[in-house]
Amino acid sequence: MLLTITIIISSLVAVNFLLLFFSCNKTTRRTSENVQTKPTLVINTETTSLQNATQLAPTGS
Repeated sequence: MLLTITIIISSLVAVNFLLLFFSCNKTTRRTSENVQTKPTLVINTETTSLQNATQLAPTGS
């Protein structure tokens, strides 16, 4: 029974790796001539708010 479970799990793992290998998207590497670079847009918004500074009492721990 232990051998049967081991064989079943091993075959499922093997099928999983086969599916993973054959389902990967194959992408071609583009050369730098074909790639158009876009300028990076950085938006910096100041959304910080002032908070009241309160001093906490010591807890002793």
